[in-house]
Amino acid sequence: MSPLILGTKRLELVADRSLFDYADDVQVRVPTSCGRTGECHECIVEVRQGMDALSPLTVAEEFLRGNYRLACQAVVQDANADVEFAILRRQPRILTSSVHRDVPLEPAVRRQDDAVFRGDERLDDYRGRILGLAIDAGTTTVVMNLADLESGEIVYIASFENPQRFGGSDVMNRISYDIGEYHGELQKVMLSSINFEIGEMCKKLKLHRRLVYDVVVVGNATMRDIIFGFDVSTIGEKPYKSITELEMLDGKRSTTTLSVSAKELGVRVFPKANVYGGPLIGSHVGADVAADLLAIRMDEQEEPVLLVDIGTNTEVIIGNRHRMLAASCPAGPAFEGGQVTYAMPGYDGAVETVRMENDSVKCDTIGNKPPQGICGSGLVDLLAELRRTGKMNELGVYADGSREFFFAPEERMSLSRADISVLAQAKSANFCGQYIVLRKYAQPLENITKMYLAGGFANYLSAENAANIGFIANFPPERVEKVGNASLEGATIMLLSERMRGVVEDLTRRIEHVELETTPDFFDLFVEGCQFKPMPTELK
Repeated sequence: MSPLILGTKRLELVADRSLFDYADDVQVRVPTSCGRTGECHECIVEVRQGMDALSPLTVAEEFLRGNYRLACQAVVQDANADVEFAILRRQPRILTSSVHRDVPLEPAVRRQDDAVFRGDERLDDYRGRILGLAIDAGTTTVVMNLADLESGEIVYIASFENPQRFGGSDVMNRISYDIGEYHGELQKVMLSSINFEIGEMCKKLKLHRRLVYDVVVVGNATMRDIIFGFDVSTIGEKPYKSITELEMLDGKRSTTTLSVSAKELGVRVFPKANVYGGPLIGSHVGADVAADLLAIRMDEQEEPVLLVDIGTNTEVIIGNRHRMLAASCPAGPAFEGGQVTYAMPGYDGAVETVRMENDSVKCDTIGNKPPQGICGSGLVDLLAELRRTGKMNELGVYADGSREFFFAPEERMSLSRADISVLAQAKSANFCGQYIVLRKYAQPLENITKMYLAGGFANYLSAENAANIGFIANFPPERVEKVGNASLEGATIMLLSERMRGVVEDLTRRIEHVELETTPDFFDLFVEGCQFKPMPTELK
């Protein structure tokens, strides 16, 4: 019998059993709400090996591309093959450290005597709790805060891998998928996953989901609009703007924010709860970055600061409360587990730090597990260490002429020249965004008082190593501050304070968006950014 591999589990392969059956055998949780009929589309798995050993795609799976299947529909037919699959809803490392901003508690929903009110509208009898949900819907990971709207306390944090990966690893691929034959599937799987997580947290807390009376959602323009069911085709073509942004520019609406009832959207909380989509800044710079700005108090900043929210799509903001510039950098998934041979997201077993001493390589992994791959922070360390030790030159060429370098020799895991080329281009997207925005702001680097690094990847990044290879601007380490999941913090601020929603809406209207690709010397800067060296401190 051949093996079936699920994570670190190896099982004996038997024909005529579904992948869901094997997950049951090792008690791995696979989301489903349809009784395994294929209707809910929640049990998507990634088949890493042995696709040909499985039954053909069923009608219920026609929306899937590539090596993705529904666990309930994929049945093993060839017991002599090797099959490996992974659950998309793996539990990522939750980012617990984050900048925190205290705001007066002024929620949109409040208790009045024995009733729950939103403004002058009576929603419900008071049933002991008034809860709200803040959701940061990232391209790679979704994180949610459940908050008590009477005390401001965060009572539960949940996170899961974005289940839309079958539609592509970046926003442009997701847009292409969503405007195609299977429009609506990305919204459906996201809402199903959010509802599943709401159910799980309510189960653990022994609370009824109808005690959630208010919801705030932030994300980049594509993620936010997909969740709300908007046509995202306009974000995928020039001028790369959400329908809400185009309508606001045409005078048809006063804000890019969205508001819809939970019942209408399909979020399984109190039916009349309002689901609020935060304001967009411009083009791909979305509500998640607007939330970042609240978290770092940009509405109060007098001195100029730089914010870099690093991800599949990196966003850059520079300025103070009086003047701000913004840009979006399509970095792609190379530093987040895609396109690089042994890259993986930040899960247990991912190499997260690398140090080189003489000819030995020392790696630390998440959870101190045996190495299964390397995540973004590990890749930045590895590239910086290869440069520091002279094993790789600025162009990404190995000094000894090798085609690969083994960072985990026992596991035969290496970084190839092809991998370095992919990483160089991803790094250069970050380089160009920061360089062009800093140059356009026309202030010497020493006048920028702080660089804020936001996002899960940035939280575990060595800022020194990142600066040494030109991944981030060349700021002194003492002027770099990691603010963690500032998007979630900003979304939570909007949840706890209705007044702060107005503040961030006003803030976003005044930000100037910089289109990187229209910069005359963009190509020259991109070529320079592909080199593994620090960004110049004098920007010409």
